[in-house]
Amino acid sequence: MSPTTRREGPPARLIDITRLASRAGRTLTGVDRVERAYLVELLGQPTPLFALARTALGYLLLDRAGAEGFLRRLDAGDWAPPDMLSRLARGKTPAQRAAEAALRRLSIARVRRGRLARMLGNRLPPGTAYLNLGHTNLTARVVAAVRTVPGARIAVFIHDTIPLDLPQMQREGSVDRFAGLLARAGEADVILTSSAAVAADIRRHLPEGPPIAHAPLGVAPAAPDPAALPKGLPPARPYFVALGTIEPRKNIGLLLDTWEALGEDPPPLLLCGSRGWKNRAVFARLDAGVPGVRECPGLSDGAVSALVADARALLFPSLAEGFGLPPAEAAALGTPVVCGDLAICREVLGDVPVYVDVSDSYAWEKTIRQLSEQPFPAPAPGFTPPDWADHFKVVSSVT
Repeated sequence: MSPTTRREGPPARLIDITRLASRAGRTLTGVDRVERAYLVELLGQPTPLFALARTALGYLLLDRAGAEGFLRRLDAGDWAPPDMLSRLARGKTPAQRAAEAALRRLSIARVRRGRLARMLGNRLPPGTAYLNLGHTNLTARVVAAVRTVPGARIAVFIHDTIPLDLPQMQREGSVDRFAGLLARAGEADVILTSSAAVAADIRRHLPEGPPIAHAPLGVAPAAPDPAALPKGLPPARPYFVALGTIEPRKNIGLLLDTWEALGEDPPPLLLCGSRGWKNRAVFARLDAGVPGVRECPGLSDGAVSALVADARALLFPSLAEGFGLPPAEAAALGTPVVCGDLAICREVLGDVPVYVDVSDSYAWEKTIRQLSEQPFPAPAPGFTPPDWADHFKVVSSVT
């Protein structure tokens, strides 16, 4: 099925910002950055905009002014002090409690969970388009509440189907949660995604699902900010970077094998990402120390861009990806990319990367040696990154 094109836009849009609010105090992930990009885009459009957030105490509804205030606080990391109600938000970090307090101040309506449908029905015009972009808050309650708004449409962004395709590499309980999310996405009017490869994966799991619209994400790496780097970075000698959460499908163990094979004085390898889950063996090796390997978690986007821009190459031995922002952003910065032969990398990057079999550690070792021995970093072949404007043309036509 192909997406049905809407000739006229909706009278209003409702964007779910629950995931972004939950990220208060943390570095934004790729999914978070997509949700933020949508918020920025919708704030720039004339269509009336509302934002929905689920908190520990219920639901909050923001208008355009509230959504703008939320974005400013998100970007500045300035949430102001928590309020009295924040004490009731058990299990939340101080930053998350402060963010929820800020959202309450910015909201135009708030309700307990059982009254969500009434709030949306009273506040949203018929035909409102609801967009859920972050795999968060797409619950049966939310779907049913949105459907009580006459003529409402639901668009859900599915970033990948990796939890179902590689269940052995997921957090405890995440496979069942994702299966439930995908089933609810099957009740939407349209599913959004970032590539033909993921669209095919979604259709494989939802053969009778709604139309699927796909468009590449905008690739706009942060401006390199060397001043944001901590002492000792970048290394004084040619180095390599791997970017992403250290979790099983990122296949960091292959890089550790490679670095051990390179001998006692290998080039530096910077792992720019936090530790994730189900990777005890890799964590143990990192704790014991692998020559040349350094973990660099928690860096700002500008600091990461500075490291990637001057690296010999970005290394990306991932076993599965929804879009693969790190190699696309590295290529946009002119940095060579070495990655596994994934369909999504072929779709987004074409012949730009050096493709190396992720089951062949010797081939990775050979490639790293060749890149290390070059007198000057070899720039990535010409790459014109996709932009958000083209992405949102597709989104606007189907939501």
